[in-house]
Amino acid sequence: MAHIDLGVDETRFPGINGPLEFRPETAKPLSELAEVLLRGPHTLTAGERELIAAYVSGLNECRFCSSAHSAFAAAQLDAGMTLVEQVRADLDSAPVSDKLRALLRIAGAVQQDGRKVTTAMVDTARAAGATDLEIHDTVLIAAAFCMYNRYVDGLGTLAPDNPQRYADAATRLVEHGYL
Repeated sequence: MAHIDLGVDETRFPGINGPLEFRPETAKPLSELAEVLLRGPHTLTAGERELIAAYVSGLNECRFCSSAHSAFAAAQLDAGMTLVEQVRADLDSAPVSDKLRALLRIAGAVQQDGRKVTTAMVDTARAAGATDLEIHDTVLIAAAFCMYNRYVDGLGTLAPDNPQRYADAATRLVEHGYL
């Protein structure tokens, strides 16, 4: 049960959806930010950007966001949930490109404290082919998901246990986006 009355049925609006329904005037910019960062035109695929969101949400132990964005990433990556689980379990041995691994390391540093991103980490990402836009947006995705995770967990919202709920949401997201 959420910490406040969100005025919605938590079984229909779990996780961030309840707070977004509760406060539509803040939902709009939050949803627009997610749409731009995770689905807008980019050199990183939508699946890669969702993987960054899932990775950070996992590090933050936000059960709803971690489950949701893992499903969203899996739905948009050729290797699906297997790859998502490998990245979340052990980034060092996960079968991702050196560029994506370097970007995920930057995201992990942001999750701890933005000041933990080092010049060496950025240089490693650049040497692996990351552009300034990709580095910028990785940092912003990680920072935004720290906020989204704290929003969801700070209000004590529901995180469904059924993985199918997240898979169904992924199908809707891929088709309709965040808006």
